[in-house]
Amino acid sequence: MMGHVSMNNKRSSEWFRAPGYYGFSRRAWLRSEGFPADIFDGKPVIGICNSWSELNNCNAHLRDLAVAVKRGVIAAGGLPLEFPTISLGEMFMRPTTMLFRNLMAMDVEESIRANPLDGVVLLCGCDKTTPAQLMGAASADLPAIMVPGGPMIAGQWRGKALGSGTDGRKIFDLYRTGRLTDEELCEVESCIARTAGHCTVMGTASTMTSLAEVLGMTLPGCANIPAPDSRRMAIAELSGRRVVEMVEAGLKPSQILTREAFENAITALMALGGSTNGVIHLIAIAGRLGIRITLDDFDRISRRTPCIVNVKPSGEFLMEDLFHAGGVPAVLKRVESLLHSACMTANGKTLGENIAAAESLNDNVIRRRETPLAAEGGIAILYGNLAPDGAVIKQTAASPELLTHRGRALVFENREEMQGRIDSDDLPVDRDTVLVMRSCGPKGAPGMPEWGQIPMPRKLLNQGVADMVRISDARMSGTSFGTVVLHVAPESAVGGPLAVVRTGDEIVLDVPARKLELCVAQDEIAARLKLFQPPKPHYERGYGRLFLEHVTQANLGCDFDFLSGP
Repeated sequence: MMGHVSMNNKRSSEWFRAPGYYGFSRRAWLRSEGFPADIFDGKPVIGICNSWSELNNCNAHLRDLAVAVKRGVIAAGGLPLEFPTISLGEMFMRPTTMLFRNLMAMDVEESIRANPLDGVVLLCGCDKTTPAQLMGAASADLPAIMVPGGPMIAGQWRGKALGSGTDGRKIFDLYRTGRLTDEELCEVESCIARTAGHCTVMGTASTMTSLAEVLGMTLPGCANIPAPDSRRMAIAELSGRRVVEMVEAGLKPSQILTREAFENAITALMALGGSTNGVIHLIAIAGRLGIRITLDDFDRISRRTPCIVNVKPSGEFLMEDLFHAGGVPAVLKRVESLLHSACMTANGKTLGENIAAAESLNDNVIRRRETPLAAEGGIAILYGNLAPDGAVIKQTAASPELLTHRGRALVFENREEMQGRIDSDDLPVDRDTVLVMRSCGPKGAPGMPEWGQIPMPRKLLNQGVADMVRISDARMSGTSFGTVVLHVAPESAVGGPLAVVRTGDEIVLDVPARKLELCVAQDEIAARLKLFQPPKPHYERGYGRLFLEHVTQANLGCDFDFLSGP
């Protein structure tokens, strides 16, 4: 009834070839799904970890993608078994998907570990689904390959291509100030996001799927194929074939996700002008493997890496333009001298071998290094008495004239206060004011939501002011833009200096010098901090309480302290 045991299904055989009743009953229960007896004949069992959900439009097509993966697994001689995990829909979940990234990572890890699997294919797309799956797979450390769902195709409105997120924010500001009618806004609503797939700008989703490719966890060229493109299904099938070979070879995430691979990912993050969220997620993924990546690593690599990808919000094009220009392989080819090219990848070849023949097909989209979008990487790390443990800014999406700035603070205690006041005609702001918002970090919000791009005050928009310095302990969407300082650590809710900034205090932002300073004497800051009272916890039970008790600060990746590797 059963064939020979081979090394490629050794793990699943512990379930299905167990002596006595349980081996018999497990085989019988699996056969109840309609499988014949020869499914146990030397076939490796491949789990397809599917983050599909109708509450996640970015991943709404992943059931179809799973069918293509199954074709590949079967063709290679494996047995594909699809299983669900929770899915994190960025646009829908409250207060933020970041609150649940670690929960999904635990779900992925334990689903892999607890089931009779020899390898796994990870289907992802929306912002937090990619890092959550990588974190879980890294911790479980079974052979794994990732297949992102790809970006949606561009919206079209009155002859203009619209990038979801970035252009939506700009258009809504026009509506807020009466320069767009209800009917025009309705037209945009119907066409700005017109297919399944994640945002079609270099937001967090596009950033993280691109970095998954750079890390070596996808097949080459996989990340940027648009969601509706037939080549997305083809590469899913090829990934299904490849994971069976990875099982046979014993190629695990721990052999791919090395320190050098993470340095490659940081280099790519800077060259892409990628999302600031990539900083937190890369630190967290690396931490699962016991690899300590610090903010200083990001700044060091940023200073040597030009931003060369001309995609919104840092540039002017969209993700499908990047794909047609050559995608991630072409970007890596342009910065190859900055990479560790010997890193192993999921297809069994080195990163250098995978990009050897890559080339950019559009120098406007993927700039040459001698004519970059910016001389440094997209993200800069700031330190100072306002951010002792660091803060981040997406300097390529900021206003150049504001990168060195001094102004008086207007402080919002929390997001609710900000929302209630930001459109007031008597708000005491001018173009030099620095907006400060606290209680938005991992513990304070809770979950560190994407609230950091504080809306421009309507009063200033009406005066033609398009940007101002904004500072918080929040994150912001990778689709956002402006001179926005984020991830201030320690956060205000745990007594970081942000907690004691007062309206009228002067703040200095100096991005070239990497400084963020509160112009208040250190003795005065210390005296204010002595009066600090921590806020009442948001949760007293359940996952929320677990999160508050164990989440680390932004500079440490916001993972749980008990999930990091040794």
